[in-house]
Amino acid sequence: MHSVTIQPEEIFQALAEETRLRIIRLMVVTSEESCLCELVDSLLEPSYKLSRHLKILRQAGLLSSKKEGRWVYHRLLTEPPYLESLYAMVRALPDSNKIYSADLKRFRERMCLREGGRCLIGIQSGAFKAEAK
Repeated sequence: MHSVTIQPEEIFQALAEETRLRIIRLMVVTSEESCLCELVDSLLEPSYKLSRHLKILRQAGLLSSKKEGRWVYHRLLTEPPYLESLYAMVRALPDSNKIYSADLKRFRERMCLREGGRCLIGIQSGAFKAEAK
């Protein structure tokens, strides 16, 4: 196993964008790993945009990815230990526009479509379904 040095400014730069903050907030609150399809349906953002944001979050040392067949699952990293403090701060952020709660509602509905704990159906949101084909 190799160690990765995470630069604090990279973490905060990664979180300084609304969509990336929404991704991290969703993963912090649910403690779930998620594939791109599930994030597209939950955040109602196009896959090309979310893929770019996921890459930035991985490079900042906040996410890891694991490929399983057609799907890549993304999960929060919990090491180094100070990330837990960062995640607690993200969890405590106010939701004055109710965007986080709407994301969470859609995410929970989307997770009900999993089979055997895995996504097997791809993007379901009408506007983004055609883009995935």
